[in-house]
Amino acid sequence: MAGCCWALGSQGRNASRPPDVETGMEALRGNLRKMVATAETPVAYALPVGDLLLPLNALLGKAIRLEYGGQIHCVACGHLTKKSFHDGYCFRCFSSLARCDLCIVKPELCHYAHGTCREPAWGLANCMQPHYVYLANASGLKVGITRASQVPTRWLDQGAIQALSVLRVQSRHQAGLLEVAIKKYVSDRTDWRKMLRGEPESHDLYARRGELLNWCSEELTACASSAEENVFAPLEDETIHTFSYPVLTYPTRVTALNFDKTPVIEGTLLGMKGQYLILETGVLNARKFTGYSVSVSF
Repeated sequence: MAGCCWALGSQGRNASRPPDVETGMEALRGNLRKMVATAETPVAYALPVGDLLLPLNALLGKAIRLEYGGQIHCVACGHLTKKSFHDGYCFRCFSSLARCDLCIVKPELCHYAHGTCREPAWGLANCMQPHYVYLANASGLKVGITRASQVPTRWLDQGAIQALSVLRVQSRHQAGLLEVAIKKYVSDRTDWRKMLRGEPESHDLYARRGELLNWCSEELTACASSAEENVFAPLEDETIHTFSYPVLTYPTRVTALNFDKTPVIEGTLLGMKGQYLILETGVLNARKFTGYSVSVSF
């Protein structure tokens, strides 16, 4: 597999690729980041290790070994931290950065307009930008929101096999208010265990869009009338996006793997879906362990 990696940074300073003496396999060493997914058929995955990208589709059916070296580097400041918060942050950054605020999980609580955003410049660049309210099907039908620039990345990270943008708004806060209205009638969560057990039943997203907009028409009208400007624009000509994932075999029993409990994780790579590596020994959420220093042998 020599020469199979792509450069993520210009210098590759934070990753090395020596041979693994114990296993005899080629190894990469560096800090993990969430997997990079590209909307191809099937979805193309790469695992960032330091400043290198390891293409994963070519490793399907082959042995892979990930060993946690005991260090975690904050993805924001780079400092060592004993514990990771919010998928890769030290406690100081978790407590001070806008991207770790409660309103990221609950966008209807966005307080940028009140002048209390932790990082106004970051909020302007990320939250006060066009967003979509969408329907997706990963473990079943769900409603969600995403920044326009994150389409289709957001859907791939959730493991959706179908997705449809329903409404376009001008800010994350507006999107959050509309999501609250719609989630009275459909879930806003993905059941990750169900998502990893196989493909969900397909939905007619056009029909479901019509039903949901009709059911919550009063709530949507109220959201629009309470804003100083038009809150949303219905998207009637959007195309349904469909995705297939590189999975050889889905697990019948989903066992979560955890570096904090098992520093060495290894097995045959059976697939990737969402942000999960599917091994014969269990599934690993790559995003959860962002910033962990690991050695990846293959």
